[in-house]
Amino acid sequence: MADLVVVGASLAGLRAVEAVRNDGFAGSIALVGAEEHLPYDRPPLSKEHLADEEPADPTYREREKLAELDVELVLGAPATGLDTGERTVAVGDREIGYTGLVIATGADARVLPASLCPPGLAGVVTLRTLDDSLRLRDLLRQGTPRVTVIGAGFIGSEIAAVARKRDLEVTIVEALPVPLVRGVGERMGRALTAIHERQGTTVLTGASVTEVRGTDRVETVVLAEGTEIPTDVLVVGVGAAPNTGWLEGSGLTVDDGVLADATLAAAPGVYVAGDVARWPNALFDDVTSEPMRLEHWTSAQEQGSLAARHAVDPSSAKEYTTVPYFWSDWYDSRIQFVGVARAGEGFAEVETEVVMGDEADAFVALYRSGDRLIGALAVDKRAEVMQYRRLIMNRASWDDALAKAEERRQRAAKKAASA
Repeated sequence: MADLVVVGASLAGLRAVEAVRNDGFAGSIALVGAEEHLPYDRPPLSKEHLADEEPADPTYREREKLAELDVELVLGAPATGLDTGERTVAVGDREIGYTGLVIATGADARVLPASLCPPGLAGVVTLRTLDDSLRLRDLLRQGTPRVTVIGAGFIGSEIAAVARKRDLEVTIVEALPVPLVRGVGERMGRALTAIHERQGTTVLTGASVTEVRGTDRVETVVLAEGTEIPTDVLVVGVGAAPNTGWLEGSGLTVDDGVLADATLAAAPGVYVAGDVARWPNALFDDVTSEPMRLEHWTSAQEQGSLAARHAVDPSSAKEYTTVPYFWSDWYDSRIQFVGVARAGEGFAEVETEVVMGDEADAFVALYRSGDRLIGALAVDKRAEVMQYRRLIMNRASWDDALAKAEERRQRAAKKAASA
């Protein structure tokens, strides 16, 4: 029995433990993780952990530092069931009782169906865990492999960029006509795709994979129109699914994640955080009526901290609102996005305008729905995007956003003139 059980030894899970301990919570805590590894930082796994000759250890805290948090580590075995009536979590051959529970089990990488790709074929990888990253790192260093990436999302694009910077032959296969349209919209999806093309990475859009061939290891990727792509390393980057299978029969509402209320509560004493959480973000209630689920580093740590505080003191629970923020590194470019790029059905359509720079180079683009600023995308303009995050948090008007853009352009011009 533990006063607080956190399922998921991830960023959200670790921040959950740290938050309540920093608040002075003295009750017992158990941290459950499916992997044997201590909690580690995931964003570098598709970036510097693949690219650097001697990458830094991504572990957040060594075991001795974790011991200072006075937390029981239950690692190497996933949670397999939850009984919200009895308030118990099944882990391996034991049941752990809880007073408060934080679910932070994240998401699992989607894989190709066996009808397309023979199971166990060497050279075929997904990237979600540290072990995945180590496996892919080894593959990219075995001679000069030809690399095919299925999926032009941010993870797939980061991996493609690392491989191309190693001067490898890289092809990205994307089923959608425009990559990243769901994340940044059609116009900006094209602008980001052009970054790959300028670096010599082949991007095939509107293309579907019908077969992956190979005897013992991958040899060829076959597309629907008959194109055959010789392949030594195949990266499957077709997204991730929330890790909720273990919650079957728990009574929680599972629908593209665990559905929670505005305080992240999914049931009495049960709160959710990170990639698995789906909750109503009231900050965007004039843009969409759908619950939001984010797979971002920033929101994971915010939610982990808040969910744990609510779990140990439900009377203090407050609504969680946030402006989503994520970043991605491709080649030598930093891509940053704040806010949202899509509106819900029945809401004002989203329009995009470049307010600084040029889409063929470094630039800032703003997104509007009706008269409201709802998003901002920056490519190699690192100092700009957080200016707009504050405006979005304050539900700024489009005129306010354009005024800020003019202020930032003048500031940049003065800086350039004095250089």
